[in-house]
Amino acid sequence: MKRPLVKLYASPKTVLTGGDLAILWNETNPNNLKTKISYYTKHGPLIRLLRGVFAKDKNYDLKELATGIYRPSYISFETVLRGAGIIFQHYDTIFVAGPWTKTFVVDNHKITFRRLKPAILYNPAGIENRGSYAIATPERAFLDMLYLFPDYYFDNLNSLDWNKCFELARIYDNKQLIIRLHKYHKKHAQ
Repeated sequence: MKRPLVKLYASPKTVLTGGDLAILWNETNPNNLKTKISYYTKHGPLIRLLRGVFAKDKNYDLKELATGIYRPSYISFETVLRGAGIIFQHYDTIFVAGPWTKTFVVDNHKITFRRLKPAILYNPAGIENRGSYAIATPERAFLDMLYLFPDYYFDNLNSLDWNKCFELARIYDNKQLIIRLHKYHKKHAQ
């Protein structure tokens, strides 16, 4: 049987929850798990970032941390839109779609969750799995913004695939969103 440290270092994840560690170490006894976690945070490689969320070292993936706090969740909103060149404003905050609205500051990094209803959050359309975290496509992030912020200003909509936008809009089950989407598309086409 592999020792806990060997299993920990063999894992490709940089951020792990208590549940991840239980699976990784094949530990079914909650008291034993708590003892191991306590030992490795005091003497070893685990760094406690939040209650129940740990990193193997200080070089953890920030996006992996953001989506590891709440599940299900995925990187979206301004974080994706900025990366795609759809908005130009820089934000130090990582924006995440999740089951609750809450902001965390972890290790001087700000992570903001915005709540989406379960029917949207659990729908995988327009979400890419990057191995250790999930991230919205620019079209999905654009629609997430339109859904929560009807009058948001976007700097550059040229990179959007409008057919994908109209296809993805169905998962929101919101007539006002469709109307707003048509308005932005018409304005962009001019």
